Amino acid sequence: MKRIGIIAKKDEPDAITAIRQFMDLLEGRDCRFVIENDVADALELDGCDRGHIPSKSDIIVVFGGDGTLLSVARLVGNSGVPILGVNLGGLGFITELGRDEVRDNVDMVFSDTCCYEERIMLLADVYRDGKKVIQNNALNDVVLNKSALARMIEIDIQINSQYVTTFRIDGLIVSTPTGSTGHSLSAGGPILYPTLESFLMTPICPHTLTSRPIVLPDTFVLEASIKNGEDVYLTLDGQEGYPLEVTDIVRIKKADYKTKFLVLHDRDYFQLLRTKLKWGEKPGMRRHRWPDNP
Repeated sequence: MKRIGIIAKKDEPDAITAIRQFMDLLEGRDCRFVIENDVADALELDGCDRGHIPSKSDIIVVFGGDGTLLSVARLVGNSGVPILGVNLGGLGFITELGRDEVRDNVDMVFSDTCCYEERIMLLADVYRDGKKVIQNNALNDVVLNKSALARMIEIDIQINSQYVTTFRIDGLIVSTPTGSTGHSLSAGGPILYPTLESFLMTPICPHTLTSRPIVLPDTFVLEASIKNGEDVYLTLDGQEGYPLEVTDIVRIKKADYKTKFLVLHDRDYFQLLRTKLKWGEKPGMRRHRWPDNP
């Protein structure tokens, strides 16, 4: 029997309908559903605490957008449970299927020919007065940033215990290849092919214009020491935040486990870029008409 975990974006009205349709498609199959409590209540079924779903599932199907998928990847962590994303959101960059594609691909969930695509994750440890006070993981990125009204922050950077530079910046993004099309891209970072064994350091609005993004092997360890600044936060995948203090050290490295995404069909990453980032679209032919002078 295949145990199928189900997690959905909270407060998404389309999610419950999509989950009902998915469960109807699997009626009569040799499977059992492990459904998070909020979703189960809406379906009037027995539920399971979200934190226990990875240990009780052979596969987790996520109904939502990229944000929901990121939270589930952190939840799954080192359990190795593969994830299938069904996009109910907008961009859907890392979800595998659109809602209208589920019916045609549901048989593949039970097929031995299914493939898994593995993506590296990052671990971020925060040390304060020599003691580890925080450890958490991220699939997209680890970001050090200031609040809206704070001044620039100064961060000492060491890589493999070697001093690199001191940044005066608004923030710092350390991104996986998966996350290179997210926050890092908007800050001027390059796009990395998602299965590369590397990660990316991108400064946000550096004081020195020659402070540029750099791609590093994923065997390296990066340390960022808060030298000066106020209201500095550590953010994981843009979803979890922790306040930092001056002299805190954030140590970032590749996790010793990877996220597994279920791949149901041949993936053309470059077509995905063309579609999601709208590459190659011709500019509109309409020209702006300025108002007549009064």
